[in-house]
Amino acid sequence: MTADPTSWLAANERGAPLIVAFPHTGTDIPPDIERDLASPTLSCQDTDWWVERLYDFAAALGATTVRTSISRTVIDVNRDPSGASLYPGQATTELCPITTFDGEPLYRPGREPDPAQVDERRRLYFEPYHAALAAQFGRLRARHARVVLYDAHSIRSLIPRLFEGELPHFNIGTWRGASCDPALTAAVEAACAVTGFTQVTNGRFQGGWTTRTHGRPADGVHAIQMELACRAYMDEPADPLTPANWPPPYDSDRATPARAVLAKVLETCIAFAQAL
Repeated sequence: MTADPTSWLAANERGAPLIVAFPHTGTDIPPDIERDLASPTLSCQDTDWWVERLYDFAAALGATTVRTSISRTVIDVNRDPSGASLYPGQATTELCPITTFDGEPLYRPGREPDPAQVDERRRLYFEPYHAALAAQFGRLRARHARVVLYDAHSIRSLIPRLFEGELPHFNIGTWRGASCDPALTAAVEAACAVTGFTQVTNGRFQGGWTTRTHGRPADGVHAIQMELACRAYMDEPADPLTPANWPPPYDSDRATPARAVLAKVLETCIAFAQAL
């Protein structure tokens, strides 16, 4: 029996006009890539830890979810497939990252992916992932006049190489207002305006490739990215990252207030899509 070539890609279909995407929660690395990596710890360091669990209420709201189990170290499905930087002039990581967010090398010397290997990973993982999103848009747009794509992410609160100071809790990205209706942006901002949490819209993170390319408000597809600071739902270590302190275990009590806000955010997205 031939193995399913897209077993790493899961779409959980529901009927509400909302798709929640999880592009960076995977940790799977094929053996032929893993043998070239410098460290098992570093290879998964920048995973969006526990985010699929943080949003495990999405299906109950009627939202479709699309998730890849492949690690972003293999290929980052939220980068420009041409390899161009989404944030010119600012530090970032590549389509097939060769360093961590902190600038540490992911590969053993001389074992970084060459152009042919990058092309192969693009074909195997990047293209099927975005085709799966497009298929869900088509399915839901046949039923609804508007559909919202919510791209769910998380990141450590302090990464000096990428940004100065401490990141706000909720980082809303709409590609400078181009990927969704301003009314949706305002509604999500209002849902995040909860005492004890901070927020910004189109700050350091303005939406990646998914938001920028799939968000087509004129065609009824509104895309918004949420980059959540990890301290909103887990205890980030103050010390440098080590296998002993990263990732911290999922903490249900710590996550409860953030989950309440995020549930309100997803409900807001559905209400916006159904408002026509």
